[in-house]
Formats: sequence, C-alpha cells, structure tokens
Amino acid sequence: MRSITDTFTLRNGYKMPCLGYGTWQTPDGQVAVDSVKEALRVGYRHIDGAAAYHNEECVGRGIKESGVAREDIFITSKLWNDERGYDTTLRAFDKTLADLGLEYLDLYLIHWPASSSRFDNWEQLNLDTWRAMTELYKAGRIRAIGVSNFHEHHLRALMETEVLPMVNQIEFHPGQMSAELVSYCKANDIILQAWSPLGQGSLIGHETITAMAEKYGKTPAQMILRWVLQNGVVPLSKSITPSRITENAQIFDFEISEDDMAVISAMPYVGGSGQHPDEVKF
Repeated sequence: MRSITDTFTLRNGYKMPCLGYGTWQTPDGQVAVDSVKEALRVGYRHIDGAAAYHNEECVGRGIKESGVAREDIFITSKLWNDERGYDTTLRAFDKTLADLGLEYLDLYLIHWPASSSRFDNWEQLNLDTWRAMTELYKAGRIRAIGVSNFHEHHLRALMETEVLPMVNQIEFHPGQMSAELVSYCKANDIILQAWSPLGQGSLIGHETITAMAEKYGKTPAQMILRWVLQNGVVPLSKSITPSRITENAQIFDFEISEDDMAVISAMPYVGGSGQHPDEVKF
C-alpha cells in the first residue's frame, strides 16, 4: 500500500480504504465533530465507529460538516451486545443510521460474538443476528457486513450461511498477532481490521519499537501502523490531537524490510487488553 486512498477488496468486490480513523473513546460533543473533520481533512476516507462508543450523532455531524462527499467515505458501525437477535438488530441498525444521519452504511459489524460462557444458545443467537444483517445487506442499506472479535469457532456457523462475513475486526498489534485466527480469516477471504493497533498506547515506548523508529526516521506509532499494514491488516488509528491524526496517516512513504518485520513480529505478548470474547462479562 502506497497511499492512504489505496484499498482492500472485500469478497463482494466492494473497496475498503487501507487505513481507518477510529472513534473509540472519543468524547461525545464538539471534540468528536472536530476530530472526524480533521481526519477527513488530512486524507482519511475510512471512519470506524460503533453504537457503544456513544458518540455517533457527533461523528455523523463531523462527516457532514467535513464537506467530503458521502460516496467518498467508508463508514463503519457496530451492533452492541445487548441488541443481538433478529428484531433487535433491525431496530439497532435504524437507530445507528438515524444517529449518524446517513442513508446507508458501508460496513456493519457484530461488535462481539455471543459466547457459550454466557448463552446456551450462543450459536443460534449469532445466526439470528447475522440473518438480520444479511437482510439489511441484501436490501442495499449496508454495502458490506462482518464481525468483530470473532474467533474461529464463532465464525464456523456463519461460514455456512448465504452471505459470508467479509470483515473481522480484532485486537492485533506487535505482541498479539493471533496467528491461527489471522490465517483462518485470510484462507476464508475475510479481511482483517486491527483495533488498538498501538496496544492502547503501551507499545509506543517499547524498546524494540523505539529502536526501529529511530532506524527508519519515523515515530513509534508510524512504525506500528506500517507493520500492521504490511501484514495485510487494516489499522484503525485513533487520536483526537490534530498533529497525531496527521502523523498516523503518514505511513505510506516507507517500507519495513522483511528482516525488521520479523523482529517486530517476534515480540512477546505485550500491550494486550486481556479481553477474550469467551470470557468478557459484557
């Protein structure tokens, strides 16, 4: 990938920009409006949001006020856990669309899978949710559908359905590569996105990353985001600081060597959230 406008092609042929701007933990209000506007101003064309972030109205305002044509922006939202199920998914989607002030979404994800640790009928619950999303997709209200935080055993049932998952957004960063899950998704034509690619900020000062950054004349954040991209995964960067929003987009003028990619990939577990989809309590 050589430009922020380069894309990954989903299984249905739809194009997804290779770098996303994330809105998790962005405070609701004018901060969210201004941050989204700034991201679009500096060239991002991929905005990642979710109902659970409680800022979709202001994210939508930022998109509208940016002046960038709607058709030039790839916009994602996610279904929160207490809205799983067929009817509730349809209602939740309508609310998200209204909050964002949009006529369609580019991508809609199941935020977390229902799991056996909390639901006896977890597999059916995921399938009922997926059926609603499939109907929305076939009706043209969503351009692509997928999941987030799904492991292989969560995905298997969905791989037997009429419309297969196109995206899986997972925690992915140096020290947490989820190699088996990544291999499974790539083998099944599921594009991966990386949430918390900077390890929730904890990787910025890691000695391996800082040494690499000095070698390439880049910041630690730029090194990590480029590493994610070169692994064939879409990084979702997040900041509300204008200078860092710009910095995080400047990852297309260099390439990490194979040897240095291997060094970063060999880092031990670090920076992980510790959130496993079969163990979370929400």
